[in-house]
Amino acid sequence: MTRLFNDPARFTDDMITGFAAAHLEHVRAVPGGVVRARPTRTGKVAVLTGGGSGHYPAFCGVVGPGFADGSVIGDVFTSPSAARARSVAEAAEAGGGVLFLFGNYAGDVMNFGLAARQLADDGIPARCFAVTDDIASAPAGQTTRRRGIAGGFVVFKTASAAAEEGAGLDEVVRVAEHTNARTRTLGVAFDGCTLPGSDAPLFTVPEGRLGLGLGIHGEPGVSEDTLGTAEDLARALVTGLLADRPADTDGERRVAVVLNGLGATKYEELYVLWGAVARLLDEAGLTPVRPEVGELVTSLDMAGCSLTLSWLDDELERLWLAPADTPAFRRGTPQEPPVAAATRPAAAPRRPERSAATASGAAVEVAELAVHALRAARDVLHRDAEALGRLDAVAGDGDHGRGMCKGVDAALVAAEKAHTDRLAPAAVLAAAGDAWAAEAGGTSGALWGVALRAVGAALPAGRAPGSAELASAATAALTAVTSLGGAEVGDKTLVDALAPFATAFATRLRTGDPVAEAYASAVAEARTAAEDTAALRPRLGRARPLADRSVGTPDPGATSLAAVLTAVANLHTTTGSDPV
Repeated sequence: MTRLFNDPARFTDDMITGFAAAHLEHVRAVPGGVVRARPTRTGKVAVLTGGGSGHYPAFCGVVGPGFADGSVIGDVFTSPSAARARSVAEAAEAGGGVLFLFGNYAGDVMNFGLAARQLADDGIPARCFAVTDDIASAPAGQTTRRRGIAGGFVVFKTASAAAEEGAGLDEVVRVAEHTNARTRTLGVAFDGCTLPGSDAPLFTVPEGRLGLGLGIHGEPGVSEDTLGTAEDLARALVTGLLADRPADTDGERRVAVVLNGLGATKYEELYVLWGAVARLLDEAGLTPVRPEVGELVTSLDMAGCSLTLSWLDDELERLWLAPADTPAFRRGTPQEPPVAAATRPAAAPRRPERSAATASGAAVEVAELAVHALRAARDVLHRDAEALGRLDAVAGDGDHGRGMCKGVDAALVAAEKAHTDRLAPAAVLAAAGDAWAAEAGGTSGALWGVALRAVGAALPAGRAPGSAELASAATAALTAVTSLGGAEVGDKTLVDALAPFATAFATRLRTGDPVAEAYASAVAEARTAAEDTAALRPRLGRARPLADRSVGTPDPGATSLAAVLTAVANLHTTTGSDPV
């Protein structure tokens, strides 16, 4: 049970404040996360870890000499927004470029990818790498679809050590890729974790059972088994990992090993387990190199553990053993070179947004309708937040309702300000989209952000939109979402509701239907499609490894989208205005 918090919605912000205050010698807080307390030498690659909070000491606990240069911190179990990632990168960058390291989750891939592209546009070389060590989340032939869990610690350590030695950006990326290819993790859960402010865990495990193949965002295991002795568990973990040994490591005997506690498993228990693991590794002909036993990648108060093996060659062993000095991990004494002022190529001038022009007349009315639509969205999302969270908890981390509320609240504030400044509809929706993405983070935050921007960009700046422009706006939103997220109809995502809505709305408008009738018809199709997602098995995102559990439950993203579209449709009933 997570018991200590003030406002649950500000749990992460309060945590960052306390963490930075407790470790002044190592870190300083910046918007979006933390960076090293002392700037690094000119030309060094800035290695940034990142992801949602709730995993301490991952990810912020390993910021310091010999390890990460900074950490981008999202809300609990929620990927940080692109705006947060960019903010931390700009604070940490020292002229050698930026490498974002994170687990292979859709929201992280989207948001860090967006940040990297924005940095590159400004003349800052930036790369991303997603760790894929969890053998339970996809079979051996689909390693690129695997999640990143505790094995990320080894990847972060070796890549950071390479950067500390002076390797360039391409070389640091190569080290991360090389380490990841040789790293495997398998975890188990004995009981679920509880989000701050919640009165029940995200899942439970029956007495005497364990969940095999857990996720670190509160996801249950992909299967259940009997909870036996520590010896039994050690054998299951070691056997599972050796069965998935990387193909090019047959001659390697040395392994980096992490026996990781998830938050509520006591160190004494881990040491009992390690005794059996160490013996089994020796019997398999493997030699652990500076094994780490303890809490390195947690999941709030989850009871459970994971075992990571990373097969070492001479290069990786050197980097694994290299000194580091961080709040949560220390090894040797890293020698910091003299600090020099950071330099980087001059940023390319940002192009002014076409949509930032002042609006007048009918365009002001359209912008006002957009604000009304966001107010309706806020009301329905706050009303349904708890139910959306329950849907999400079936095969995810249960934060969808909370994240949508944070996103729409920020979007409404930004839109109201832009409308007060009499900006054009495109600028109002762009401000709303950017604020939604920045505050909500996660996959949904990024997708709603680009969708709102795309709708705005399709609207005229100085007059009310015609039917053809409204049709284009709906199509543009769908294109933006599918381009960024890569989802298709049938993947069990919000696209399953958005695609039929956009298609029906555009089709009805192009055949001459009045806007309100076309919209109402399209919304009905979206609601039906959202309900029909209950029969689907997810093929993308965090729910994919738990696809069978998801069958029978509608997708939370499709459900929330349909609810918002319905609320906007109801505006026509109450105001007589056509929806934007």
